[in-house]
Amino acid sequence: MRDFRELKVWWKGHQLTLDVYAATAGFPWEETYGLTAQLRRSCASIPANIAEGCGRSGDAELARFMQIAMGSASELEYHLLLARDLNFLHTQTHETLSRQTIEVKRMLSKFINKLRSVQPGREVSDQSAYGKLTS
Repeated sequence: MRDFRELKVWWKGHQLTLDVYAATAGFPWEETYGLTAQLRRSCASIPANIAEGCGRSGDAELARFMQIAMGSASELEYHLLLARDLNFLHTQTHETLSRQTIEVKRMLSKFINKLRSVQPGREVSDQSAYGKLTS
């Protein structure tokens, strides 16, 4: 079991979630249960799945939850694009949030690859680039 708060990718996902919540605060009220909710759910799912994976046993399960987080990040990418095209997000805000999302996806991808490359019975070193926050 790992402490998810020590993972850089969790912190980046958490910050992205805070930024998406702030960006969607001004969306039309008609979208409260539509696009606003979809954006917030897909975004919050990223750090939530990282946290859940850290609470599971072993790297295989952690990798599975990281993969689920990756799917949520891809879903978020689309919802951000839709929000921009519907003129709910300014282009600048869309670009910033998209850049953050892509960065999280890259970190997740590297972490997943690292987890999958570890031999059975061994765990990923906490000193990996996407392991401990303090490394």
